[in-house]
Amino acid sequence: MSSDTRLAFAHPSERAEATSPDGSGGLRDRISLRDYITEVEIGAFQAERGTLQRIKFNVVVEVAPLTGAIDDDVDRILSYDRVTEAIDAELGAERLNLLETLAARVAERILLEPQALRVFVRIEKIDRGPYSLGVEIVREQGGNADAAVETVEDPHPRVVYLSNDAMARDEVSTLIDDLAKDDTPLIFCVGAGETPAPRTRIAMAQRRIDLLAIEQNAWVLAGRDKRCVVVGTRTELDWAMKNGQICVWAPSKIVLDAVDGPSAHAADALALVAWFAGQMQAQELVVIGDGAPDCAVPVRVL
Repeated sequence: MSSDTRLAFAHPSERAEATSPDGSGGLRDRISLRDYITEVEIGAFQAERGTLQRIKFNVVVEVAPLTGAIDDDVDRILSYDRVTEAIDAELGAERLNLLETLAARVAERILLEPQALRVFVRIEKIDRGPYSLGVEIVREQGGNADAAVETVEDPHPRVVYLSNDAMARDEVSTLIDDLAKDDTPLIFCVGAGETPAPRTRIAMAQRRIDLLAIEQNAWVLAGRDKRCVVVGTRTELDWAMKNGQICVWAPSKIVLDAVDGPSAHAADALALVAWFAGQMQAQELVVIGDGAPDCAVPVRVL
């Protein structure tokens, strides 16, 4: 095996040393996390949904050298706990399909630490066969640390649930006009249509069918008013709220990808919407054509 090939599969600490910026393999201090194994639901394949699999992390962080004596003071160094906390925080944020996405987010979080200069993150799936499948990425601190930690406050939308009777009204466009009068971002939610959804004995399959029935009805609402755009991802919802676009929520992706998903059955659309309003930190939940659900945000019934 050539040295290049050996190095490609070596621990990230060896790769960090071999690719040091000055080519000497030295100068920078490094901390490392080896063989950190945890169980998580991750993966793009259907067989990977609803089941836990083990993944292994190896992380190396190159840090800026300290000035002056350390004095055996843990507050002066980048603690190993910050590395494991970055991993756990990203695993707990949402369900992900790709190891590449997880690795990038872990690296970005670690680089928010003032001492961190460069980070190597290797993640491997170790239960997919008699081998390990994984990715390794390298990320480097940008030039402006203040810009890296700058945050923009998330918008607080008005979430509106429309019953089928309310959605069928001739004046639905007038209703949208009234709700859209101020600058509050507007997200409409609906339940399943009147046509019964197919039934199956497999719970996961039925959950998907019920969620898709809601999405079909979301497209019906979008067909009633061209201002309404069906949206299914958090990224697109965030963009839409910041750009004045009225959305109709398609729930499948957000519900299925949630780490702490809703306890409500997919067929209980109003309870599902109440959970969604809480996840979005909505300014309020407006319910039209139904009663008030239990909800973490204020509820207004019209």
